[in-house]
This record gives sequence, structure tokens and C-alpha cells, in this order.
Amino acid sequence: LGSQPDLDAIRNRALVSGAVQAIVLDARRPFIERFCWPALQASALYQGQYPLATALGRPLIAQLLVEVAIRDGATWVAHGSTGKGNDQVRFDVAVGALAPHLKVLAPLRDGMSMTREQEIGYARARGLPIEVKPQSPYSIDENLWGRSIEAGVLEDALLKPPEDAFLWTSSVDTAPASAALVELSFEHGVPTGIDDARLAPVPLVAELNRLGGLHGVGRIDMIEDRFVGIKSREVYEAPAAVILHAAHRALEDMVLDAEVGRFKASVAAEYARLVYQGRWFTSHRRDLDTYVKSTQGAVSGTVRLKLHKGSAQVIGRSSPYSLYRPQLATYSSGDEFDHQAAVGFIKLVGLPVRTQAAVQGSAVTEPLLEDDGHVVEVGPGALEVRLAEPVLGAAVPGVVHPNLRR
Repeated sequence: LGSQPDLDAIRNRALVSGAVQAIVLDARRPFIERFCWPALQASALYQGQYPLATALGRPLIAQLLVEVAIRDGATWVAHGSTGKGNDQVRFDVAVGALAPHLKVLAPLRDGMSMTREQEIGYARARGLPIEVKPQSPYSIDENLWGRSIEAGVLEDALLKPPEDAFLWTSSVDTAPASAALVELSFEHGVPTGIDDARLAPVPLVAELNRLGGLHGVGRIDMIEDRFVGIKSREVYEAPAAVILHAAHRALEDMVLDAEVGRFKASVAAEYARLVYQGRWFTSHRRDLDTYVKSTQGAVSGTVRLKLHKGSAQVIGRSSPYSLYRPQLATYSSGDEFDHQAAVGFIKLVGLPVRTQAAVQGSAVTEPLLEDDGHVVEVGPGALEVRLAEPVLGAAVPGVVHPNLRR
């Protein structure tokens, strides 16, 4: 699933580590098409930031693991997740959903628990090829959709991530002084090209990782709520995912009805939660996919972005299905909006508010003006909201609202 996989090196590493057989597959295209694209269409960002690179890769790995196990007649499968992370949940739940008869072993959780330093020492003592070292013991997971970095000095939430933690992205200081302009094409919510070139999924994502990374786009530093109940400091590099989510959102803003957009935002949060918690192979996720796909029919067009010093700024968008009409939005000549219609509209919108104020009184803050006409000077928290005395105390004779009883 990596951005630059050396399949032979991966196979040799497994054999050197003691594997009897190593099956290495290039699953980058199905990873992007079957997992990343649906998550992009759903606008799934965990806690509004994380594009779920690792979380999206786990169900694919689990599915391939199960298919090989069934093909070869295995009764056990194993993974290297620890007992305090999210991946153990993702692997175990996915295997249980796909092949309930298979047993799952996680050595680092099931009786072989070690600290990060002990793991490094264990590997070194046995000649196992690892890239981490005690001075920089990052835990890294990488696939085409993003790169996660945790542990080591990053566990100090106040500390700025050292530059040696990053591999894909330039720092703001070293990124090019001049910006890059890029135009992305979408068809039904799926990215199809960069500028004038139509690209397959893998080269499209790889090119955006390269271009975005060059300009420092895609760094994420967040405190994350893990599924197991702890908070963790997580650092990510995801240039392509960050760029594509920004572009997709801009296009949706142009073509989706406001009601659909509001509801889809809640679907996005739920979709991200399901993926993060390892519930990919569930009917709930499939049902959400059905809804999401029904919203993507008009999400076709182009989006222009400016990549500069760590930011991916949308600077233009176009779609044949655009609901944006300049002649309705303009304040200049040619305005087709019926201004008089706004009077009745506002009266109806405000009717419940006026009715409540007349019967129950208005919810107001402390006065903002002194008797001498000056603005009240108060400290933080000095203003408190309270229900005022009823404006029309006799609006409902004999009835006193519960909040007004003394």
C-alpha cells in the first residue's frame, strides 16, 4: 500500500526475519479505488482532521490476510499490533467479520508485551532489519494515502515535532517561495485528473503527494481520541488526501443542496467514526455508502488550488451542475433576486421567536450600556444569560411559565 513499494525488499525482509514463505502483493490500486475514494466521497475526516490513512488500510490488509488463510487452509492469523492501539481492534474485528472461524494472535498484546525500547533491543539482538533507533524511536505507518508518526519525543504534546520525523513534506521554512497552481478534475466525486492530464488513481495520488509535499502541504498535528479510551498525540503527513478533501469539499459546496450538505456533514462524521473504529465490514457502513453515492451524481467539475508554504487554498471551481447563480447572488446590475419576497420570508422565519418573546419573555444578557451611555466594562465570564421578565404578563391569563416562577 506504500507510496514507493520495493516488493522484493519487503519479501526479503520477511524471509530474513524467519518467515517460511512471503506473499507480497501490490494492492495500491484497490486500496485507493475501494477504500480511499469512498471515504473521500463521504468527506470522512476523523475529528475533522485525520484522513484515516492507516484506518483505511487495515480492512484491506485484513481481507487479503483472510483470503490467503482460507486458500491455504490456515486456522490462525496474526498481526503485530500492541494492546493499547486502534489497529488491534481493526484487525480483530475485520477478521471476525470476514471469517469468524479463524483465530487471531497478536504477540505484542497476547503475552509478549514490551516497551518500544525493548522491542528495538529484541530486534537488534536477533538481527532483524528495522529502521528505528533508540535516539529516534518513532512508530511509523505509511501507505499511499498518508504517513503516521508517533511515539518517541512526540509523546511530549508541547514539543514541536522535529524535522527528522517528516519524510514526505517540506517545512514551511524550506518550501519553495513561489506557489504552485493545480487544477483537479472530478467525476461523481472521484478525482480523475490533474491539470490537463487524465490519471489513474495511483499516479494521481502519488503526484499530489509529491507536489503537495514539496510545498509543505499535508502536515497534521493533533490530539486524537483513540477507540480504546486514551488520548494520543498523532502526527501525520497526507499531502494528497488534504488537497483532495479540500477540493472535493469546494465542489460539493457548489453543487449540493443546502439540506443535503448539512445532513451529509453528520454522515461524514459517522462514516469517519466507523472507519476509525474498525467497522468497515458492517452493514451500517455499506448503508452509509449507499447514501453517500446518491449525493455524488452532480459532484463533477474542476477545482483550482494554490499550494504555498503549507497551505492548500481553493481559488476557483467550476461545474456544469453548479447551483451557484451569479445573477441571483450579485449586488450589481442584472440582479434577478426578488428583494420584496424577503419581507414575507423574514416575517415567517421570525414568527416563532416573536411568539415566544411575547408569551415567555426574551432571553437577554446583562445590559451592554451604562446609564451614561458608555459600554459596560466587564471581565471574562461576567455576562450571564437569563430569562427576562415576561413582556406581556397577561398574554396567557392564569398561566405562569415554569421558568418565570419565583
